[in-house]
Amino acid sequence: MVSGDGRLRSVVLAGGGTGGHIYPLLAFADCLRRHDPDVRITCLGTPRGMETELIPAAGYDLRHIPAYQLPRSVNMNLLRTPDRMFRSTKAARAVLDEVEADAVVGFGGYVSVPAYLAAWRRHTPIVIHEVNVPAGVANKMGMRFTDHLAVGFPHQPRQDESLRGATVVGVPLRQSITTLDRVALRERARAHFGLDPHRPTLFVFGASQGARSINLAVAASAKALTSAGVQVLHVIGARNEDFDVPSDLAAPYVRVKFINEMELGYAAADLALCRGGAMTCAETAALGVPAIYVPLPYGNGEQRRNALPVVEAGGGLIVDDAELTPQWIEQNVLPLVTDQARLATMGYAAAAYGRRDGDEQLRSFLLNALATAKRN
Repeated sequence: MVSGDGRLRSVVLAGGGTGGHIYPLLAFADCLRRHDPDVRITCLGTPRGMETELIPAAGYDLRHIPAYQLPRSVNMNLLRTPDRMFRSTKAARAVLDEVEADAVVGFGGYVSVPAYLAAWRRHTPIVIHEVNVPAGVANKMGMRFTDHLAVGFPHQPRQDESLRGATVVGVPLRQSITTLDRVALRERARAHFGLDPHRPTLFVFGASQGARSINLAVAASAKALTSAGVQVLHVIGARNEDFDVPSDLAAPYVRVKFINEMELGYAAADLALCRGGAMTCAETAALGVPAIYVPLPYGNGEQRRNALPVVEAGGGLIVDDAELTPQWIEQNVLPLVTDQARLATMGYAAAAYGRRDGDEQLRSFLLNALATAKRN
């Protein structure tokens, strides 16, 4: 299970499909490797998910296994589920056997289900990390096979009965985020994007593919924002180019599709305007970035639940997607981004709520789980 000197030998990490699963997985992998460069880290994913691009690029071994969305109703997919799950679990079991896995740590996504099943059948300790309310379907299934449940935020066990008894460890974040000194990096970050070093700066971003409603509202506000001396760093997303921004603006308005070094965007920002994904809320709070959260207008409302505790702590505001209009931005964002005293108060409140040690705390949680399994 672990070597004689207490070090992990081999860990399998499962999580895929979206950045909300993959980014904490990668941050945790980095943490494990910092503590022990020789630990074997194997990641499970599917050929269709974002993990295919992100995990190998980060230098980790990615093994593809078949994984299928779990049906939520009685249909033909439900009838096919046992056979599909058998194949997926068999493939996951083969990987666990090959790498002699000491533990499986799952972050959600459908690829986690066969990993949990394979680990359970192999009597391999399972640790689950969940960041959403309600918990994802894959992790809910995994909870049947382990009591080692960790969550990212204090509100989760209070709002989701399935998460009662979970340990709050925080969200594993990249070290480029956790070690960031925004003030020290601000001037260099703004120069990197071609921004003025001294103007108030609004940092706008959605998910990796962008957020069309946010893009359109901010673009339509470009004249008012820049005329008031506010510059904008706008990450439009990979598939959101069909909107125009006036060319005769009074301050810089920088549009980019994607930022690889997100810490530079945070360092450049006085205020963020963004969605309410779990990773976004964890990063903005950890760094003390005042933010206006625009939760996705569909789904089960988890983005509002993610952002609300930060807002209630004084670290941000929430606006419904339908209410984010150019007029709302002019009436609410413009006065805020130019009010340095209010921004400072919000930043302190966000930082007091956030935490930067999720990776280390999850590692300690894993080691405790392994110690418990060894005793039993």
